[in-house]
Amino acid sequence: MLRRLFSYFVPINIYTKNSPVSKTLEVTWNNGQLVLDSKNTNYSFGSLQRILRKGLKYIGYSRIQKFESILVLGVAGGSVIRTLTDEIKFKGKITGVEIDQNIVDIANQYFKLNEIPNLEIVIDDAFEYVLKTKLKYDLIIIDIFQDTIMPNFLFEDFFINRINDLLNTNGFILFNTMVITKKDEERNLLYKNKFGGNFSLRMYPKVETHNELFTIKKLN
Repeated sequence: MLRRLFSYFVPINIYTKNSPVSKTLEVTWNNGQLVLDSKNTNYSFGSLQRILRKGLKYIGYSRIQKFESILVLGVAGGSVIRTLTDEIKFKGKITGVEIDQNIVDIANQYFKLNEIPNLEIVIDDAFEYVLKTKLKYDLIIIDIFQDTIMPNFLFEDFFINRINDLLNTNGFILFNTMVITKKDEERNLLYKNKFGGNFSLRMYPKVETHNELFTIKKLN
Protein backbone atom coordinates (compact mmCIF):
# COMPACT_ATOMS: atom_id res chain seq x y z
CA MET A 1 0.00 0.00 0.00
CA LEU A 2 1.52 3.28 -1.15
CA ARG A 3 0.05 5.37 1.67
CA ARG A 4 1.59 3.07 4.25
CA LEU A 5 4.97 3.28 2.51
CA PHE A 6 4.90 7.06 2.21
CA SER A 7 3.90 7.36 5.88
CA TYR A 8 7.49 6.53 6.85
CA PHE A 9 8.38 9.94 5.42
CA VAL A 10 5.28 12.01 6.28
CA PRO A 11 2.04 11.17 8.16
CA ILE A 12 -0.90 10.59 5.81
CA ASN A 13 -4.40 11.28 7.07
CA ILE A 14 -7.07 8.95 5.70
CA TYR A 15 -10.10 9.83 7.82
CA THR A 16 -11.27 12.80 9.91
CA LYS A 17 -14.44 13.10 11.95
CA ASN A 18 -15.70 15.77 14.30
CA SER A 19 -17.23 14.42 17.50
CA PRO A 20 -19.26 16.39 20.06
CA VAL A 21 -17.43 14.46 22.79
CA SER A 22 -13.89 14.10 21.50
CA LYS A 23 -13.82 17.05 19.07
CA THR A 24 -11.48 16.20 16.18
CA LEU A 25 -10.69 12.54 15.54
CA GLU A 26 -8.16 11.54 12.87
CA VAL A 27 -7.03 8.18 11.52
CA THR A 28 -3.55 8.49 10.06
CA TRP A 29 -0.86 6.31 8.58
CA ASN A 30 2.27 7.14 10.59
CA ASN A 31 5.55 5.22 10.26
CA GLY A 32 3.74 2.33 8.61
CA GLN A 33 1.08 2.06 11.31
CA LEU A 34 -2.53 3.20 11.52
CA VAL A 35 -3.02 5.50 14.53
CA LEU A 36 -5.95 7.35 16.04
CA ASP A 37 -5.31 10.93 17.17
CA SER A 38 -7.22 13.83 18.65
CA LYS A 39 -6.30 17.40 17.79
CA ASN A 40 -3.29 17.54 20.12
CA THR A 41 -2.44 14.03 21.23
CA ASN A 42 -2.30 10.37 20.27
CA TYR A 43 -5.37 8.35 21.28
CA SER A 44 -4.37 4.87 20.11
CA PHE A 45 -1.70 2.82 18.32
CA GLY A 46 1.17 5.27 18.64
CA SER A 47 2.91 6.65 21.69
CA LEU A 48 -0.14 5.77 23.80
CA GLN A 49 0.21 2.07 23.00
CA ARG A 50 3.88 2.21 23.98
CA ILE A 51 2.98 3.94 27.25
CA LEU A 52 0.36 1.43 28.31
CA ARG A 53 2.46 -1.50 27.12
CA LYS A 54 5.16 -0.35 29.54
CA GLY A 55 2.59 -0.23 32.32
CA LEU A 56 1.46 -3.77 31.55
CA LYS A 57 5.08 -4.93 31.54
CA TYR A 58 5.54 -3.38 34.98
CA ILE A 59 2.64 -5.51 36.23
CA GLY A 60 3.95 -8.57 34.40
CA TYR A 61 2.61 -10.37 31.33
CA SER A 62 2.63 -13.79 33.04
CA ARG A 63 0.62 -12.41 35.94
CA ILE A 64 -1.92 -10.78 33.61
CA GLN A 65 -2.40 -14.04 31.69
CA LYS A 66 -3.77 -15.58 34.90
CA PHE A 67 -6.34 -12.84 35.47
CA GLU A 68 -10.00 -13.60 34.73
CA SER A 69 -11.46 -10.15 34.16
CA ILE A 70 -10.16 -6.78 33.00
CA LEU A 71 -11.93 -3.42 32.90
CA VAL A 72 -10.71 -0.74 30.47
CA LEU A 73 -12.05 2.75 31.18
CA GLY A 74 -11.42 4.75 28.01
CA VAL A 75 -11.21 2.52 24.93
CA ALA A 76 -10.45 4.94 22.06
CA GLY A 77 -9.05 2.86 19.18
CA GLY A 78 -8.41 -0.09 21.46
CA SER A 79 -4.62 -0.27 21.37
CA VAL A 80 -4.29 -1.45 24.98
CA ILE A 81 -6.93 -4.09 24.28
CA ARG A 82 -4.92 -5.27 21.27
CA THR A 83 -1.83 -5.46 23.47
CA LEU A 84 -3.77 -7.61 25.94
CA THR A 85 -5.17 -10.00 23.34
CA ASP A 86 -2.48 -10.08 20.64
CA GLU A 87 0.73 -9.73 22.66
CA ILE A 88 -0.09 -10.95 26.16
CA LYS A 89 -2.57 -13.57 24.86
CA PHE A 90 -5.09 -12.74 27.56
CA LYS A 91 -8.09 -15.08 27.22
CA GLY A 92 -10.33 -13.82 30.01
CA LYS A 93 -13.17 -11.31 29.82
CA ILE A 94 -12.38 -7.71 28.81
CA THR A 95 -14.98 -5.00 29.38
CA GLY A 96 -14.26 -1.71 27.62
CA VAL A 97 -16.16 1.42 28.61
CA GLU A 98 -16.15 4.31 26.14
CA ILE A 99 -18.34 7.40 26.24
CA ASP A 100 -18.00 8.29 22.56
CA GLN A 101 -19.86 6.11 20.05
CA ASN A 102 -17.96 7.84 17.22
CA ILE A 103 -14.66 6.50 18.58
CA VAL A 104 -16.05 2.98 18.82
CA ASP A 105 -17.29 3.16 15.23
CA ILE A 106 -13.80 4.19 14.10
CA ALA A 107 -12.19 1.47 16.22
CA ASN A 108 -14.42 -1.17 14.64
CA GLN A 109 -13.88 0.06 11.09
CA TYR A 110 -10.13 0.68 11.12
CA PHE A 111 -8.81 -1.41 14.02
CA LYS A 112 -11.28 -4.36 13.94
CA LEU A 113 -12.12 -4.10 17.63
CA ASN A 114 -15.46 -5.81 17.01
CA GLU A 115 -13.61 -8.96 15.92
CA ILE A 116 -12.15 -9.63 19.40
CA PRO A 117 -14.28 -12.46 20.84
CA ASN A 118 -13.58 -11.89 24.55
CA LEU A 119 -14.29 -8.14 24.43
CA GLU A 120 -17.52 -6.40 25.42
CA ILE A 121 -17.82 -2.67 24.65
CA VAL A 122 -20.15 -0.59 26.79
CA ILE A 123 -21.09 2.91 25.61
CA ASP A 124 -21.27 4.83 28.86
CA ASP A 125 -19.64 7.49 30.97
CA ALA A 126 -16.88 5.85 33.04
CA PHE A 127 -18.08 7.52 36.23
CA GLU A 128 -21.63 6.29 35.69
CA TYR A 129 -20.45 2.79 34.82
CA VAL A 130 -18.38 2.28 37.96
CA LEU A 131 -21.34 3.48 40.03
CA LYS A 132 -23.69 0.92 38.47
CA THR A 133 -21.62 -2.21 37.94
CA LYS A 134 -21.72 -5.03 40.45
CA LEU A 135 -18.81 -6.87 38.84
CA LYS A 136 -15.27 -7.10 40.19
CA TYR A 137 -12.04 -7.09 38.21
CA ASP A 138 -8.46 -8.32 38.45
CA LEU A 139 -7.09 -5.38 36.45
CA ILE A 140 -8.62 -1.93 35.92
CA ILE A 141 -6.99 0.25 33.27
CA ILE A 142 -7.85 3.95 33.47
CA ASP A 143 -6.98 5.90 30.32
CA ILE A 144 -9.47 8.75 30.06
CA PHE A 145 -8.70 11.97 28.22
CA GLN A 146 -10.57 14.63 26.30
CA ASP A 147 -7.70 15.61 24.02
CA THR A 148 -5.02 16.55 26.60
CA ILE A 149 -7.48 17.24 29.45
CA MET A 150 -8.17 14.72 32.22
CA PRO A 151 -11.58 14.93 33.92
CA ASN A 152 -11.40 16.05 37.55
CA PHE A 153 -13.50 13.15 38.82
CA LEU A 154 -10.61 10.74 38.19
CA PHE A 155 -8.75 12.27 41.13
CA GLU A 156 -11.66 12.64 43.54
CA ASP A 157 -12.05 10.43 46.60
CA PHE A 158 -15.47 9.08 45.67
CA PHE A 159 -14.30 7.73 42.31
CA ILE A 160 -11.03 6.41 43.73
CA ASN A 161 -12.84 4.56 46.52
CA ARG A 162 -15.35 3.10 44.09
CA ILE A 163 -12.58 1.83 41.80
CA ASN A 164 -10.86 0.29 44.81
CA ASP A 165 -14.10 -1.51 45.73
CA LEU A 166 -14.33 -3.00 42.22
CA LEU A 167 -10.81 -4.42 42.40
CA ASN A 168 -10.21 -7.98 43.54
CA THR A 169 -7.59 -8.68 46.19
CA ASN A 170 -4.13 -8.93 44.52
CA GLY A 171 -5.58 -7.08 41.55
CA PHE A 172 -4.02 -4.04 39.88
CA ILE A 173 -4.97 -0.57 38.73
CA LEU A 174 -3.03 0.85 35.79
CA PHE A 175 -3.64 4.61 35.60
CA ASN A 176 -2.26 6.70 32.75
CA THR A 177 -1.99 10.43 33.47
CA MET A 178 -0.68 13.43 31.56
CA VAL A 179 1.65 15.86 33.32
CA ILE A 180 2.20 19.12 31.46
CA THR A 181 2.08 21.81 34.15
CA LYS A 182 3.24 22.22 37.74
CA LYS A 183 -0.38 21.94 38.78
CA ASP A 184 -0.54 18.50 37.13
CA GLU A 185 2.52 17.41 39.12
CA GLU A 186 0.91 18.55 42.37
CA ARG A 187 -2.34 16.80 41.45
CA ASN A 188 -0.51 13.51 40.92
CA LEU A 189 1.37 13.78 44.20
CA LEU A 190 -1.94 14.28 46.00
CA TYR A 191 -3.33 11.25 44.19
CA LYS A 192 -0.34 9.15 45.21
CA ASN A 193 -0.92 9.97 48.86
CA LYS A 194 -4.51 8.73 48.78
CA PHE A 195 -3.43 5.08 48.89
CA GLY A 196 -2.62 3.68 52.33
CA GLY A 197 -1.47 0.38 53.78
CA ASN A 198 -3.93 -1.79 51.85
CA PHE A 199 -2.27 -0.85 48.58
CA SER A 200 1.17 -0.97 47.02
CA LEU A 201 1.65 1.98 44.65
CA ARG A 202 4.41 2.70 42.17
CA MET A 203 4.69 5.85 40.09
CA TYR A 204 6.61 5.92 36.79
CA PRO A 205 7.35 9.50 35.67
CA LYS A 206 8.39 10.75 32.23
CA VAL A 207 6.94 7.90 30.21
CA GLU A 208 6.97 9.23 26.63
CA THR A 209 7.77 12.78 27.89
CA HIS A 210 4.45 13.98 29.32
CA ASN A 211 2.86 10.81 30.68
CA GLU A 212 3.10 9.49 34.21
CA LEU A 213 1.92 5.98 35.03
CA PHE A 214 0.64 4.56 38.29
CA THR A 215 0.47 0.85 39.07
CA ILE A 216 -1.49 0.11 42.22
CA LYS A 217 -1.85 -3.36 43.75
CA LYS A 218 -4.63 -4.16 46.21
CA LEU A 219 -3.10 -6.19 49.02
CA ASN A 220 -6.21 -7.10 51.02
